[in-house]
Amino acid sequence: MGRLILLILRQCHPLRSYRIFRFLVTVFLLFRRRDRWLLWQPLSPHELVATIRTLGTSFLKLAQVLATRADFFDSDYLAALRQLHDQMPPMNDAQRRQVMENAFGDKTYFSAFDEQPIASASIGQVHRARLKKEGDWVAVKLLRADIRWIVRIDIVLLNLFMHLFQPLFTDQTRHSIESVLRAFTQVILEEVNMSRELANLEQFRQIYNDHQPEMIRFPTPYPAYCSEFALVMSFEEGVRIDNVAAVKKMSVSFEELMQHLVMFYTEQMLVKGIFHADPHPGNLLVTEQGQLVFLDFGMVSRIPQAMRQAMIYAVKAAYERDYDLLVSATRRLGILTEESDPRHMSEVAERLFDIFDSEQLDASSMQELAFGVLDVLHDQPFKLPQDIIYVMRVSSLIEGLGTQYVTNFNGVKDILPILKNNLPRALGENSLGLDKLIKEVAQLPLTLSRARRVTELAEQGDLVVRMANADRQYLLHHLAKLLRRLAIIIFWLAVAFYLQRAPQSWAQNASWIALAVAGLLTWRGLRLK
Repeated sequence: MGRLILLILRQCHPLRSYRIFRFLVTVFLLFRRRDRWLLWQPLSPHELVATIRTLGTSFLKLAQVLATRADFFDSDYLAALRQLHDQMPPMNDAQRRQVMENAFGDKTYFSAFDEQPIASASIGQVHRARLKKEGDWVAVKLLRADIRWIVRIDIVLLNLFMHLFQPLFTDQTRHSIESVLRAFTQVILEEVNMSRELANLEQFRQIYNDHQPEMIRFPTPYPAYCSEFALVMSFEEGVRIDNVAAVKKMSVSFEELMQHLVMFYTEQMLVKGIFHADPHPGNLLVTEQGQLVFLDFGMVSRIPQAMRQAMIYAVKAAYERDYDLLVSATRRLGILTEESDPRHMSEVAERLFDIFDSEQLDASSMQELAFGVLDVLHDQPFKLPQDIIYVMRVSSLIEGLGTQYVTNFNGVKDILPILKNNLPRALGENSLGLDKLIKEVAQLPLTLSRARRVTELAEQGDLVVRMANADRQYLLHHLAKLLRRLAIIIFWLAVAFYLQRAPQSWAQNASWIALAVAGLLTWRGLRLK
């Protein structure tokens, strides 16, 4: 109890509390695009980074989340935040012995244990060791002493300050900042529990172990030796993926390496919906055989199927320059709110289309286009759900890695061919006929919206269509056939719904026949495309 009281006093020290206040005021002012609040101006990028380093573990992790929010900060602040590395001095011997005792008690499981850690971060540190029973070399990840209490105290302080600031925020600002804090709280509470990381690693191995096994590898956990304070897993040899000189000495194809990385993340984010959300270079190794080894499963995100489908449609819309489909997809993703005017999306859409159009897009151009998109979003009632933020963070990290190895690397464009090969699995489609019918019905509001937009342009005299005479005749012929087929389908659907409401028992059976006819006609129409 005495140790806990000392921790509380240290974390709540007046000087530290003031630094937290200045940090939050800076975030508030930057988000609201304001130069001053009462007596305080925002900290400079350098001062903000120095303050975060002083505040310690919790705020380093919060900075990692904030560094994904390009809708909050301009490029100078983002660049500064991304320079923050999650590295800290190792625990002293007394702290390490305390953690070892918490994790393993008085049992001796290791015949060898390197006291000097091979990696030391804010949450824990990793040691190389050898298991006495199995004789295997393993990596032992130890949770830092007292880190769980430190994190919980900081979360309480953050929530207290946010409650005090609440009257200053608009609803939109409050929801956005609350979204960041929820994501931060969820992530950091999972990371300070090694049992959670073990569960993530085991789930990843279960889902993805058969996915490109010749190219993708994960550590093998040893659950019998794991606890909430320690994670024991196989020791993986390799060099960091950002060590360009070392990787170049290997007989590894850079293009193939990045292709497999993009393919695997497409599988994670858009097909399976569970993905490694922290692929920074320290968590990715390259082996002599050209395999990618994923480490550190403390930060794993899950994307619901409905959101994955909307993301797929957004990628498809950007690739095909389909503005209306993009608006529909962004509404489903929660980016475009009910208060948003879809016309404000036009500039965003054009910038996104440029990303997909350019065959010679380098890293700086990609970053410039991405910031251009986010600058447009700043002044509009749009919001970025945290799931999308993590996807954007992962995408930017992969893009950064790719441009180190491959000239004009554009991982965004590489996604679409992969998606085309995996579209039925990504969309969760099992049966062609019924699923296509459902998809067509689901797209009906979008079709009607497009028709209304065309009508409005025509009424205003702004609709201009340029078409060759042969193309016009061809289009009119096929449009007439399509309209006739559509009218017949609508007729049978109307009959089916009318019969469903009839009280007679025979009408119920007849309604299913009418619905089957409509479905058959739709299926035939799709076959004839």
